[in-house]
Amino acid sequence: MALHDLAGARAEGVLDDLAAFAAELCGARIALVSLVEEKFQTFLARVGTDLAQTPRSQSFCAHAMHGLQVMEVPDATRDARFADNPLVTGAPHIRFYAGAPLVTREGVPLGAICVIDDQPRAGLTPFQTRGMTILAAAAMARLDARRVARERREQNARVEQTQAALVDSETRFRTLADTMPQMVWSTLPDGYHDYYNARWYEFTGAPAGTTDGEGWNDMFHPDDQARAWQVWRQCLATGEPYQIEYRLRHFDGTYRWVLGRALPIRDDAGTIQRWFGTCTDIHEQKLALDEREIISQELSHRIKNIFAVMGGLIQLAARTRPEIAPLAGDLRQRIAALGRAHDFVRPHSPNSRPSAQQDSLCGLLEQLFAPYEASPGERVTISGVDLGIDDRAATPLALLFHELATNASKYGALSNADGRVAVDIARQGDVARITWREQGGPIVTPDDEKGGFGTQLIELSAVRQLGGTVSRDWRPEGLHLTIETPIASLSRARLV
Repeated sequence: MALHDLAGARAEGVLDDLAAFAAELCGARIALVSLVEEKFQTFLARVGTDLAQTPRSQSFCAHAMHGLQVMEVPDATRDARFADNPLVTGAPHIRFYAGAPLVTREGVPLGAICVIDDQPRAGLTPFQTRGMTILAAAAMARLDARRVARERREQNARVEQTQAALVDSETRFRTLADTMPQMVWSTLPDGYHDYYNARWYEFTGAPAGTTDGEGWNDMFHPDDQARAWQVWRQCLATGEPYQIEYRLRHFDGTYRWVLGRALPIRDDAGTIQRWFGTCTDIHEQKLALDEREIISQELSHRIKNIFAVMGGLIQLAARTRPEIAPLAGDLRQRIAALGRAHDFVRPHSPNSRPSAQQDSLCGLLEQLFAPYEASPGERVTISGVDLGIDDRAATPLALLFHELATNASKYGALSNADGRVAVDIARQGDVARITWREQGGPIVTPDDEKGGFGTQLIELSAVRQLGGTVSRDWRPEGLHLTIETPIASLSRARLV
């Protein structure tokens, strides 16, 4: 029981009538309701004395409160526990004492209700004893009632504070949501939409409340409704973040592209309590992106045509100058390899996009090696991990491996019917390791000390442009070449 409850009971005189009745019931000059604490006993009610408290060492009630019945002291001067007590040897000259313990429902002793006289007595009558026990129970009942009332008031105050905080939070949220440029909405855990901010209604022109529940999907373009429902249901089932682009009906009757996003709000146990989402108008960005993609595809197509024109010009020159025909053929093949690399990384429409993954090293190599075998993997095998590449790395990679494949077809493993080439791709931390192994071809010898044009081209591509290293091992079965280059030089995208 809180001490401030007991102090309040003393200030309000809650127990005064019980002390007065105890004095009258027992015919005693003094009656007290005491609270025994660590160092003092404090009187919550008193009759016949002005004392407010005494030291605990002088307290009779400190003994009485630990009993199960009314404790009586007929003559304190003859009781070894109290004979030398200052309250016995001096004022108020206690001789007779009778006290009923005050004990909480939890069994904690608090003090006693007692009567005191300055004359010895034989003891209380049975009626008086029973009366003191009843008065002790009544005192505890009143103190318990005060405690319950206080707890109820505190609980009500907490509820009121919580409600006020919720109202304030709701007001703040709505104010914030209505000032945001995006459309804001929220749903119950089952996905039932129960809130939209002012921007939603301004954008759609829908009357308030008409898009609650499942009505929101009717605002989407008919071609987007099934897809939006599928994505939303998947997020509700898994708790994954919601993100989708769709066309939303504007108040003027047109449809505008919108980016929808939502996240679940969870409690401490991980249970979803609500979903909060936004819709952002991305119509202009979407149109600009589509326009830029069309322009990029057209520009890339023209570059592709330039490769074809260059090849045609070289062929024409070779016809008029037969002595340069071998050089012209080699140059045409290199330009064709660059064309294949460009076709691999250039922007594509859905109809022109190649089947191979456009950011894949394996995909690029398959494109480059296709002219050297009737079917994929027939003479050139690619194994290991795949690595991402971008347009910056595609050109030097295309030149490098085109050179290796051309040399193999002229002098190495691909120059006869039995030769094979194996390409292995590995990743070691932040370094890509690509190994080229030829076998089954004629015995080859290394270039001269300075190296030929092909060697210089490989060095230029691998070392200068990709920031890597090249090592060659001229073995009897064929060339073994290893290229090591930083992963970061293959693609600007962050790799994991």
